[in-house]
Amino acid sequence: MKGTEKIIAHIRSDAQAQADAIIAQAEQKCASIREDFENKAKNSYNTRLRAGVKACEDRVDSMKRIDEMEQRKSMLALKQQKVSESFALALRKLGEMPESDYVAFLAKLAAAASVTGEEELVLNAKDRAAVGAKAVEAANAALKAEGRTAKLTLSADTADIAGGLLLRRGNIEANCSSELLVDLCRDEMAAELSDVLFA
Repeated sequence: MKGTEKIIAHIRSDAQAQADAIIAQAEQKCASIREDFENKAKNSYNTRLRAGVKACEDRVDSMKRIDEMEQRKSMLALKQQKVSESFALALRKLGEMPESDYVAFLAKLAAAASVTGEEELVLNAKDRAAVGAKAVEAANAALKAEGRTAKLTLSADTADIAGGLLLRRGNIEANCSSELLVDLCRDEMAAELSDVLFA
């Protein structure tokens, strides 16, 4: 029996050695796989972290650009509002000029716009009643001073304008209303006025 026991013991010893070798190899392989997956997980984490940071930065940049654009739009709207208010004030101030200055203003408009010197001045109802005759007289005087025909007359019609006048001869009408003059100035002066208001 002793020989058999030795053989069995030898077989057991060889089997144990092989088992230990297989286990050691398996543990080594598991450790290698674990390390590989840990590296992949770390790389994946870092990649996702970088992508998340980049996405956050992009979102912040986008929100900043949108905010800046909204600020510019608000500032532009404010500028347009203030410029419009300024021109509305200018239109109102034209209507509030002292009578002598307003008559001179109307006369200058009429003389400058007159082609034949025989047109009629069409004013709004208020101006026609208050300064119509004086404006025609002053305009004719201005035309005479320039050596031109001076036969302007006051129209019986009135115009739906804030101020200024229409100069009419037959079907031809020159618009010298305060609204048009202010609008013409607006085209030329809006940017300049904006710079002055927001300097």
